[in-house]
Amino acid sequence: MGIATGAGRGMGLECARRMTGVVDRLLLVDLDEKTVNAAADDLGAAGHGAVVEPFVVDITDADGLARLAARTAELGTLRAVAHAAGISPTMADWRRILRVDLVGTAMLAEALRPLVTQGTAMVCFASMAALFGNTGPHPAAEAALADPLDERFLDRVRDAVGPDIEDPGVAYTWAKRGVHRFVQREAVRVGRLGARVCSVSPGIVATPQGRQEAAQHPSMKALVEGSALGREGRADELAAVVAFLLSDDASFLTGVDVLVDGGVRAALSLGS
Repeated sequence: MGIATGAGRGMGLECARRMTGVVDRLLLVDLDEKTVNAAADDLGAAGHGAVVEPFVVDITDADGLARLAARTAELGTLRAVAHAAGISPTMADWRRILRVDLVGTAMLAEALRPLVTQGTAMVCFASMAALFGNTGPHPAAEAALADPLDERFLDRVRDAVGPDIEDPGVAYTWAKRGVHRFVQREAVRVGRLGARVCSVSPGIVATPQGRQEAAQHPSMKALVEGSALGREGRADELAAVVAFLLSDDASFLTGVDVLVDGGVRAALSLGS
């Protein structure tokens, strides 16, 4: 069976759509009950084979994640997790961004870890933002990011980075860099069980969340126009990469991030 988080819309929904063809049961996880129920109805009506079930939870709610793990165990062997749930800079303050995008990722992995077995694969969503900005080298910040489940995590990051972290864009960059580091550590933790964990870093993708960010940050248009492909990505294009990473075809791939940005970074590195 499989789990897709952030599955009510956008990239999470497209990941779920792909997963219905490869697992027999699929939990669609989202905070928005109306949206995730509609997504479950849509995917169920499409008749791809998997039994689709909505599951409403806040990814930072430990009790809710315990319920998710319990339901997963009832449904069968955990084979695939596409963790797309997250928020972007215009959606919350710096603390909430770090909690959802990084702490929530660690909490989900911790809740599901007892269910991991040979062949389980997980893909966590990061962002190309983690590869830009003034994020390194920064030993103090890296040390803080290394333990997102520490009770003092937010304070430790604030102490390490300084007041700049209170800018939501800066917090988002550090949160996604933390996802990169977390995936490396998690891959080592579960690798001995025959399980794999990777991340993907989307560039600018045409989703409702992406459009909201673009409306607030005109510079994103310039990044798209200057990229190698000169266009935004589509949610299904990201889902295709996630589907590969979750498949047996990627059986020797773990602990790495895959940048899916249409050539934004390539163009910037050449000064285009």
